[in-house]
Amino acid sequence: MILEDILFTQGFGTRHDCRALARSGLVEIGGEVRDDPDEDFETDGLVFVVRGESWPYCEKAILALHKPAGYECSLKPSAHPSVMTLLPAPLRRRGVQPVGRLDVDTTGVLLFTDDGRLLHRLIHPKRHVSKTYTVVIDTPLTEEMKAGFATGVTLADGTALSPAEVSALTPDGLTVRVLLRQGVYHQIKRMFGVYDAGVNTLHRLSIGGVALDETLAPGEYRELTEEERKQLQN
Repeated sequence: MILEDILFTQGFGTRHDCRALARSGLVEIGGEVRDDPDEDFETDGLVFVVRGESWPYCEKAILALHKPAGYECSLKPSAHPSVMTLLPAPLRRRGVQPVGRLDVDTTGVLLFTDDGRLLHRLIHPKRHVSKTYTVVIDTPLTEEMKAGFATGVTLADGTALSPAEVSALTPDGLTVRVLLRQGVYHQIKRMFGVYDAGVNTLHRLSIGGVALDETLAPGEYRELTEEERKQLQN
């Protein structure tokens, strides 16, 4: 693929912008400045540098972000900044979108991709993609809650939810682990609300088997590994 097309597909602007960027001498490959926008490169395993920052070439971007509290998972946020502002401009320009949504006060792993087919697969309710959370509640976990989650909770509005798993992580029963295979608006908060238990904090540990990278500080992201990409396709 020629350098102009590499830069264009990776979100570095219009074709005109990408030709100008290459000719400016701000692009390096293999430790050398590459200023010919028509020079051809093998994209498999390619890492290029723009203005001193390294970028791995990805035909389709799949990212894992450590979402901090205070950000909306929306392209058009209403009261808080969008999680999109945590990503650099090239990724935003190439069209990555959050995979599903986390509440503004929920933290943890959030995936992004510009692969429309994968996005649809991960958010489609029939796929039953697993999601695990650490939840701090204000009422100790009871056997009634465990049994109710296991058989499927019916919300106050009559919505019947699929079975979920909940288990205590601390002796006092206030910090729990929840495993869902469904995605309903404010689901965990509403499920505990059936038992008059409030949720103090909500933190997502994994989605589709991809776990939060504990080396990422809140607001940081990374590309998924090849193994993680394959896991999401299964």
